[in-house]
Amino acid sequence: MINIKQKPSSLTVFASILVFISSFAIGQEGEIVETGTHRFVEVADGVWQVTGTGSVFTMSNAMILVGEFDTLVVDSHVTPAASQALLESIPAVTDKPVRYLVNSHYHFDHAHGNQSFPEGVEIIGHEFTRAKLNGDIGNVLEENTFRSFSDPVPATVANLARRAQAETDPRRRAELEETHRVQQEYMNAIGEVVPTPPNITLQNEMTLFQVVANGSREIQLLHFGRAHTGGDVVIYLPQEKVVFTGDMMLPGLAYMGDGHVDEWPDSLEGLKALDFEAWLPGHGPVMRNKQPIENFQAYLRDLWDRASDQYRIGVTWEEAAEQIDMTDHSDNYAQISSPGVDPRAIRRIYQLLDER
Repeated sequence: MINIKQKPSSLTVFASILVFISSFAIGQEGEIVETGTHRFVEVADGVWQVTGTGSVFTMSNAMILVGEFDTLVVDSHVTPAASQALLESIPAVTDKPVRYLVNSHYHFDHAHGNQSFPEGVEIIGHEFTRAKLNGDIGNVLEENTFRSFSDPVPATVANLARRAQAETDPRRRAELEETHRVQQEYMNAIGEVVPTPPNITLQNEMTLFQVVANGSREIQLLHFGRAHTGGDVVIYLPQEKVVFTGDMMLPGLAYMGDGHVDEWPDSLEGLKALDFEAWLPGHGPVMRNKQPIENFQAYLRDLWDRASDQYRIGVTWEEAAEQIDMTDHSDNYAQISSPGVDPRAIRRIYQLLDER
């Protein structure tokens, strides 16, 4: 059983990416359970990081918290098919029913599986997440973020089919055929998505208490300000010293197409102030060091300054995306090998500058 305590405040303050797996990801894993579609790693007693095995396209991590009477899930993957596979896998680690789903943010790869959760499951998220998913702030199925990742999928599927057909090595051909199957099923599942918003919302803070064997587990849902989106929520477990960061903080560079790059570093100060030993990102492995947070703050500040300089002298965002040099951060981000950054990030920064 989970009790809810909400504390409103007057303060007003997504995605698949390539993730650099750094030396900060120290393997201190507990029990590991695998199903045909999911891998569960116990980070603390009753606290599980959930990733896909590859047989179903999940695109993002999840977390489950198992109590004496119920289970809480954080994030629902990229499609209803992926979240249904998750729901079918959870009995491998617990027979406790799912009662709550928390959305770390509204992006498609974390929240487009919401609709698979059965009636009676409460969905909790930030007010902004609800506004995005219920259509108050545009149609998420038509916005640039969703389209930029989803529109290329048919071409990817066709390309995989051609490559598999042309491959002569039996082992490699079988791998390509399996990848093609997974991507084709993902392509078909995209059309089934019905954005489903949270029915319980928070502005800055909400505290849940889940009954566990030795008493109760405190679950803090915290919004530190705008960052990856306008409504990022981290899920903090003070007793276990674990925090699920969603895409507000990743081991590598996060997608910034909906980000508030100018505010993001300050929002991360709230995360840094928490007392935790492990953080579970929305993509990538369990992390056990805070240094990547400072690295990312430095990157964001430099990117904002350099993009702003280009904006002020009249360089287009397309040109700026090709010219901006972030190679001085390459020691922390292996994907940086030459000048140039994601055009969607620079387009977003220019949009924010236009609004000033």
